[in-house]
Amino acid sequence: MAADPALVDLVGRLIAEKAADGRVPVIGIVGAQGSGKTTLARAAAEAFGAAQISIDDVYLTRAQREVMAALVHPLFVTRGPPGTHDLNLLRSLIDQLSAAGPDQVTRLPDFDKRGDDRLPLERWRPFTGRPSAVLIDAWCLGAVAEDEAALAQPINALELSGDPDGRWRRAVNGFVAGPYATFAEQLDALIFLRAPGFDVVHRWRCQQEADLLGVAPEDLPEQERERLGGFIQYFERITRRMLAGEVRADVTIQMDADRRVLGIA
Repeated sequence: MAADPALVDLVGRLIAEKAADGRVPVIGIVGAQGSGKTTLARAAAEAFGAAQISIDDVYLTRAQREVMAALVHPLFVTRGPPGTHDLNLLRSLIDQLSAAGPDQVTRLPDFDKRGDDRLPLERWRPFTGRPSAVLIDAWCLGAVAEDEAALAQPINALELSGDPDGRWRRAVNGFVAGPYATFAEQLDALIFLRAPGFDVVHRWRCQQEADLLGVAPEDLPEQERERLGGFIQYFERITRRMLAGEVRADVTIQMDADRRVLGIA
């Protein structure tokens, strides 16, 4: 899947606008799983000399999530929801890139999703010099936290069986309202790729997985489709809220089920 050239140009215009005072702007690109946010961020980074970091690259390590699972809630062992990212590391990387000299190398982390752990430092991606911008692609930045009453009822099988008392979703909501909101407020701009509905997310995620495995989407094994159907339930509550408008974004890109742009607001 290639990035829409019009959206790449839009990111370029934001970079130029926000860099007017000589700063390195930090721009978030957010959207549901499979919406194309990473593809867009990488294409724009290449086109405009920016550094691209996915929030997936700064997941907590497996060991750190196991500690969270023991101390907070067992569901935190699974990467993805707010609370499972190292936002301090992400902020440190932004600071390093913003202050980098022409020949300075900043190592950007990579996460091995198959191995479910962050790669060692020596395998991180090198970025040389000071970028024109830092582009952060992330599914949940800008999400608005829920009221306590809205958390009472589970919305899917995962919440019903894995979080019957709501302890996990309340903890996730606390992260949304706290450190994730604080981080999002520090962005110079946030672009939201708005899917037409949550019902397309499973198909998009299956297409994404098929690409990673090097097979056609229709050849993705049924067992893998079922696994992904369960996995996206970790993202469902917040994704549905964002699609319903509970997201603080500077630009919203309305997309259709095939990721074509329907409108920009």
